[in-house]
Formats: sequence, C-alpha cells, structure tokens
Amino acid sequence: MKAIQNLSRRGFLKTSAGVAGALVLGFRLGDKAAMAASGGADLFNPNAWLEITPANKVTIHVPWTELGQGVTTAVPMLLADELAADWEAIDIKLAWNDPRFGNMGTGGSRSVRTSWDPVRQAGATARVMLENAAATEWKVDASSCKASGGSVVHAASGRSATFGELVGAAATQDAPADVALKTRAERTLIGKDLPRRDIRAKILGETEFGVDQRIEDMVYATLAVSPTFGGSLKSFDDTTALAVPGVLQVVETPSGVAVLATGTWAAIRGREALQINWDPGPHTDLDSAAISARLAAADIADGQAMRDDGDIDTALAEAATQVTASYEVPYISHSPLEPMNCTARITGDQVEVWAPIQSVTWGANVAAQAAGVEPQNVRLQPTYTGGGFGRRLMVDYVGQCVEIAKVSGKPVQLFWTREDSTKHGFYRPTSRHNMHAGLDTEGRITGWRHHLVAPSIGGQLNPQGMADGRDESAVNGAATIDYTFANLQVVYNMTNTAVPAGWLRSVYNTQNALANECFLDEIAQAAGQDPVALRLRHLPADGRLARTLRVAAKKWGWPAKAPAGRGYGVACHASFASYVTTMAEVEVEGRQVRVVRILTCVDCGPVVHPDGLRAQMEGAVCLALSALLREEITIAGGQVVESNFDDYPLLRLDEMPPVEVLTIDGEDPIGGIGEPGYPPVGPAVLNALFDATGQRVRKLPLAGNFEG
Repeated sequence: MKAIQNLSRRGFLKTSAGVAGALVLGFRLGDKAAMAASGGADLFNPNAWLEITPANKVTIHVPWTELGQGVTTAVPMLLADELAADWEAIDIKLAWNDPRFGNMGTGGSRSVRTSWDPVRQAGATARVMLENAAATEWKVDASSCKASGGSVVHAASGRSATFGELVGAAATQDAPADVALKTRAERTLIGKDLPRRDIRAKILGETEFGVDQRIEDMVYATLAVSPTFGGSLKSFDDTTALAVPGVLQVVETPSGVAVLATGTWAAIRGREALQINWDPGPHTDLDSAAISARLAAADIADGQAMRDDGDIDTALAEAATQVTASYEVPYISHSPLEPMNCTARITGDQVEVWAPIQSVTWGANVAAQAAGVEPQNVRLQPTYTGGGFGRRLMVDYVGQCVEIAKVSGKPVQLFWTREDSTKHGFYRPTSRHNMHAGLDTEGRITGWRHHLVAPSIGGQLNPQGMADGRDESAVNGAATIDYTFANLQVVYNMTNTAVPAGWLRSVYNTQNALANECFLDEIAQAAGQDPVALRLRHLPADGRLARTLRVAAKKWGWPAKAPAGRGYGVACHASFASYVTTMAEVEVEGRQVRVVRILTCVDCGPVVHPDGLRAQMEGAVCLALSALLREEITIAGGQVVESNFDDYPLLRLDEMPPVEVLTIDGEDPIGGIGEPGYPPVGPAVLNALFDATGQRVRKLPLAGNFEG
C-alpha cells in the first residue's frame, strides 16, 4: 500500500455557491497532487461531499467502498456529529468516480483515519455557516444561534429554522477558517454504538450488490481464460457452445473467449462446451515445491538491506546466546463470498460500469482503456460488495467486462464462478523468514536480523519501478518493528514468480508479524524468560503497543498456567497506525487443534463506532484463523491446483472461538481498524500451541505441518 499523507485541518475546504439552490461543501483529504492510476509517486486522498437542499435533504456521498467494514456508517458519523444534523434523516450514498473526489481507493485501513480531521472540519464549517446565515436573517449575534438535530435555534427568541431553510443564505457566505471542532465531551454521535445504516436493507434483501445489477437489454457472460500463467489462446471451436440453450454469442476478446447468454447458468454451460486449444506458455514446470526451494536458496548477500541499525555482525558474533529459526507461509486466496463480477454498457463514446470494486479510479481508467475512450467518458458506480479483503483492489474483471461489451456490442454482466475466482486470483504472496538473534548474559536481545525472501506485489505490477530489488511495503512490520534493538538488520530478497500476487488484508504484516512474534517466543524459551516480560523489556515503556500488552495481560491474568492439554500464547504488533495485542488459548487432542478463546486489545486512538470496531476485530480474527489452520494455494504445472471450497476450505462456524475485544479509547492520533487485528492472531495461536505441546510449527498452514 502507498504511504498515507499526513492531513491538516486547513486548506481542504472548497465552497460552491448556488448549485441548484443547494449548499454544497467538498472537502479534500490530502494536499498532494492527484496520482493517476497509471503511475505517479504520491497517493492523492479522495474527496467527499456534503449536500443540503432547500427541501432539507442532507446527503453525504461516501467515496470509500462499503465492503462490510461499516464505512457508510462511520464516516458519515464524523460529519453529522460536527454538523449537528439529524442522524436518522441523513441520506448516505456511495459516490461514483466524480473527479472532485480525486483518486478513489479503499484499502490500507484509511477510510476513517484519513477522514478524521478533514471530514469533521467540513461538518463543523457547514454548521457555522448555517448558524451565521440564521444570525444574519434574524439580526442577532451568531454566538446565540446553535445548530442541533438538523435545525438552527435561537433560544432567546424561540425562533428556529431547518438547515434546508437556510441553505440559500449559507451558500453565499465565505467559508470561515479554523472552525473549532467539538471537544470529546461535546460529541453526540462519535463514540456511540449506533446501528449500522446498511443493516436493515441487507436483512430485507434490498441492498444491491454487484451481482444484483440489472440494466436494459443486458446479457450474461462468462470468460474462458488460459488455465496456466502466461498461456495464450491458439484456437477455439464454438459449435457445441452455440448449441447450448440460452447461449447467444461467442466472442474472442483480448483476455480470452467470452460466452454470452440469457442467464448465468446458460453462459456457464456454454463455456463448458467450448472446444479451446491453449498455448500453455513458459511456466508449465512451475510448482509449489520449486517455489519453496527457490525461497530457501536465496542468498542474503544478494538481498537489499532495508534497515541496518548498529553493527549486526559484531553483535551476533559477540552474543552470549544465539537463536535462529526459519518460517514459511504459503500463497493464500482472498476468497470473498461474492465472486468477481462487473456490469458494463457502452453507448457511443460513453461507458457506464457497475462493479463491486475497491479501486474506483483505477477501474474507471482501465474501463476507458478497454473501451478506447477518454477517462472522463467513463462513469463507474461502485456497488455494495460481498467482501473484498484486497482482491477488489485489482481491476482485471472490470477490463474484461468492458472488452466483452465492446466486442459484442451488448450491455454485459460478467460473472466469475467460484472456480474462476480461486484459480485466477491475485494471491497473498508466499514468503520465507530467516531469523537470527543474539542475547547478552542477562538475556537482553543485543542483535536482531530478519532475512525476508518473498515476491513483491509492487515489483510484479511495476517491475521497472523496482528494478533495484527494493520494496518498502514488503518489509512493513519487519523494518518498522516497534521493539528497540541496538543492532537491527532487515534484508529483503525480492523473489518474484509467475504467480500473480496481490494485497490481502494487512498485506505483508500478516507474514512479518508472524515471524517476529513466533521468534520472540523462541527467544523467550531459550533465555528462560516470560514471553510478556521479554516483550515489555524491549518495547518503549510509554509506547502504545506496550500499553495494549499490559492491558491484555492484566485482563487475561498473565502469567497463568493453562490446564492440561491446553496452552496460552501472546503476540503484539503495530500496523496502519494502530497497536494490537492478542492472546490465545488452544486445546489439542491428537492432531486436532481447537482455538478455545481469543482476547485482543487495540489502541487506535479515538473510537468512532465501537460496534463497528468490535466487528472488524472479530472479522480479522476469523480471517487470520482461517488462513492459519488450512488455507493454502498450491501450484502444479504452472497453474493453481485448488478450485472451490472443497479443496480450499475456509474456517467453519463451529471453529470460530469467542473473541473478547478490549479498546484503549483516547485522543492519541487515530489509526486504522480494518487490518491491524489480523497480524498478531496467527503467532498468538502458534505460541499457545507450543505452550500446549512443546512443538514449534514454522510452516503454514497447520494442516499438514502439525504432527500432534
């Protein structure tokens, strides 16, 4: 993920007066220039807009995709609180790719944290403008007019006016600068457990996801693509496919062969009937064993030092005790329950797209390229999304759909099957972590070396931009470790393969934290130290991560001895500006591992929506446990082996443990919440597994790598 620019409360507000008689406020979430999806060094944070009409309709357009994380509740809460609006009367909409929003992308746990200051400031500024408008109309002092519940009230005279009645006067004003934000005690919405705004519609089945889109004259399409990485189409025979009832057309596109039909089932059956001859390409000898061997063979001398503090070689050579270990994690799939899909219509040089997507701006640019039109001729409407976890940051399916619409001349909904989504994803990269630490005679860590070998997501997407083999994002959680070691070295060997790599919730933190935190437990064992005490010994005492560790340990009752057949484990990690400690209890019977309970403590600064925070932390635990226990994408013959949930099983309901979430709610700088809960879960469970069995598991998933 790109770095997030720091935000100020100034310089973000633009006012447009007299637009259809409405007050329209736009607020920019960053001061950097816009970064085009095709390149550029800076991340331009999206815009968001508040509209109030004379009919007193208050609309908040949210430029972040609703993936289930609750962004259409949390972000509007920021604005509505400062605006003093009537929360129940607000209309909330997902924003299309309006250029006023800049680069629209949902990832990096930034939706709320980058909205925190500017969105509240926009609400406060709008409130003051409405109060000033009322004061001018009533010829009273502005300080005596107060906004509350969607109206402005002058208590002394008993007069009041709705926001809608004041927008005409308010829209003619200059926006005031540096409006004071509400204090913590004055907030009425922020920090409250409000019901999510999208729950009722979802329960009633009214919410429209990507696959629910229906447009006039639309046909349904499936796409046949090469089963092997780098393969290409040689020839095809569509005779039997066209004979399938409901199949309308078979067309070749730049991505493969598309079957168009009157329904998804007919399109699927038609694709099955196609006779296709593929050129398998250059990677047919690629398999998981070869990839693993390549990771293991990487020479640290060929890597790039991403952090090099002190003198690591001397520290290790002079250490009283040395500890080494290597950890390996596999490729894994995102597997959101709504498979990839997209709907597109081309009318002349105008393109309309409806998609469950995280990268709205990039998707619109790819659609423009596929259609052969200018980007301003594309309108992309993000829909509600049945999960993403980073998969929908990639926009391959959008380009494919627009290609089909262009070649066929029809409005098209492209639908991927579960097999398509599993076999043709962008996978969380595999990686190997060679760890080496030195301790002095008092058991203090004097040297820490982390040799990371992994594919680079950025290096695969933009090989020329990372030709030097450096990728700062690949060492997130490794080079940015919170522990203080006088001598610390992180070396990265970029080891790309033909397997497409993509961002997955918490990205490289999911791997680097596992190596860090499991290795710390191995060090504690070697030094005869308590794992919590060892961590606190090497964390800044007044730091936020240490605070979560102390709170979690107190709540857990650490140190404590687990009952026979059970074990306790701990791990902590900072990512996306938040700090998390996780404690786990596991039970082992033979080779069966059951996670009994999870406790997680998070410090993300101000908590905007407590219920949403708890749901995000619970969801992160679920995703992390699923990957830990059995998820693995394997490669054979240059293609993905797994195809559906029968051979790529996810965590089952009866395997999900109770999760207790503790929060440290304060006014420290705000952090993200969607991703930080994931990284410490896996190592906490593995450390608990060692406590229960004395067995270290250094390769994932547990299935197949735990002897019991």
